[in-house]
Amino acid sequence: MIIKNANLITFEKPNRILANSSILIKNGKINQINKGGFLIDKFPKEDVIDAQGQYVMPGNICAHTHFYGAFARGMAIPCDAPANFPEILDKLWWKLDKSLDYEAVYYSALVCMIDAIKHGTTTLIDHHSSPNAIEGSLDEIARAVSETGVRASLCYEVTDRNGSDKAQAGIRENIRFITKTKNHNQNGKLFTSFGLHASLTLSKKTLEKAKEAVPADSGFHIHVAEHPIDEYDSINKSGKRVVERLYDHGILGPRTIVVHAVHIDAKELFLLKDTGTWVSHQPRSNMNNAVGLPVVESMMNAGVKVCLGNDGFSNAMWQEWKATYLAHKLWNADPRRMGANIVIQMGVYNNAKLVKQLTDGLEVGVIKEGAEADLIFVDYKPITPLYPENLPWHIIFGFRDSMVTTTIVDGKVLMNDREMVNIDECEINEKARKIAMNVWEMYAKQF
Repeated sequence: MIIKNANLITFEKPNRILANSSILIKNGKINQINKGGFLIDKFPKEDVIDAQGQYVMPGNICAHTHFYGAFARGMAIPCDAPANFPEILDKLWWKLDKSLDYEAVYYSALVCMIDAIKHGTTTLIDHHSSPNAIEGSLDEIARAVSETGVRASLCYEVTDRNGSDKAQAGIRENIRFITKTKNHNQNGKLFTSFGLHASLTLSKKTLEKAKEAVPADSGFHIHVAEHPIDEYDSINKSGKRVVERLYDHGILGPRTIVVHAVHIDAKELFLLKDTGTWVSHQPRSNMNNAVGLPVVESMMNAGVKVCLGNDGFSNAMWQEWKATYLAHKLWNADPRRMGANIVIQMGVYNNAKLVKQLTDGLEVGVIKEGAEADLIFVDYKPITPLYPENLPWHIIFGFRDSMVTTTIVDGKVLMNDREMVNIDECEINEKARKIAMNVWEMYAKQF
């Protein structure tokens, strides 16, 4: 197709904003970029989309999410409210995931992907758990990926908290899906990692089995030091802090994502840096769980590769960007902290590098010739001058997720002028509400 009359935000390094430009897309990739319009008669067989002066930019990327948590929205906890993070795990998440059957797994993923499309997020890295529906659960999520058209990395969360048999089932599900996806990756639409819950729910034996099972070219996706309990548990088990323990088991590396890293110390920070391990930051989740905030700026100054995820919050990633910008100023009582340029480094450039690493070269998060045609149209009309240099602050203070009008992935239009393409959102939502009631009923029975 040809996209014409577009103001392009390329997110190259350095970034460029190209007024009144056109893009030619072929075979799911950006084939040509032109200042001004292409001659339509030069490409008579191409569909033409008129951006009508909107900003066209790369789709957003989420470095860590939980599709399985979708049905927690509005769900009541039938007991005293959790007083701390361990109680949140026990009273909410570890009962909710046990309430999911295969149909709930599929629909929870489906509604999250629709939410992502509507709000401009085109690539998501998921971390799944459904202890009573393990084998084949990743196929259900992959079905939703195929039907919606987004890009996603999938894994199953291995844990010992439900017994050794289910821990082994989780290991098998990861390996089965990694093997299957290598042979059928849907043109880069599906990619994988090996999921682990957290050090605090993993025994030495299970970590050893996971490391033995994982292919040499795959990495892990694991929560790390979200709360001090993870560190104390690791010290009790191994005499070492979490990152050190994971290092000893060979879990860290350039294809591994550690999530949160709120309570790591200096030695752990440099272990992450030296091993090339990625860190995903989720400030909305950290605030919601009252666990504190990681030293993101120090990590980045030391060379740790920090990305942005959402931990299962809404897939409107600009909300996560804004929360990052504000939360660290408040946490540090210093308005000079966490500039918008640092937020963009995480949310755009580092997230894109992460996907490129996990997919052996997929170019997303950028508009340039040869990159994937994962694009969004944004109906933003700036009231002050907008340049590449001040764009990060325009996004933080001016952009709204509701301004996304069109979403394109792999050169295919998934939403056009705020209307979903080939997806009946109303029908899916109606079905999801019925499934949610069943999930809530199963959840309540565990109290």
